[in-house]
Amino acid sequence: MKIKVLVLLISISFISNAFATTDKNITSTAMIKNDSLLRHTVFFKFKEGTTAAQIKKVEDAFSALPSKIEQIKSYEWGLNNSPEGLNKGFTHAFFLTFNSEEDRAIYLPHPDHKAFGAVLTPYLDDVFVVDYWTK
Repeated sequence: MKIKVLVLLISISFISNAFATTDKNITSTAMIKNDSLLRHTVFFKFKEGTTAAQIKKVEDAFSALPSKIEQIKSYEWGLNNSPEGLNKGFTHAFFLTFNSEEDRAIYLPHPDHKAFGAVLTPYLDDVFVVDYWTK
């Protein structure tokens, strides 16, 4: 009888440990964010008829944001040159890096980001954004 009770208690212990959330699990998730960078990727498709000068104005305005918004840790951009033809008209790719979701939350409604949106909007046909934590 004592052996059955002991086996039952050990089994319950194993089952409860399997479903328990531990500090180790929480710490592992937090470490991914602490050891990673948050990337904010933005892709633009311009309206037909947008001139090179108008596109340059947008490029320059976006490129000025890192000097105006301190939460942007790094910035790069480039033009599509894929030979696959799968870009669906999106020509410009912009990559911004943030240290945290809080930094991104400051950037999104920031007045300088909003002012950039006012420069972009008249020429923008479509945009898509993907944010991710680097691995």
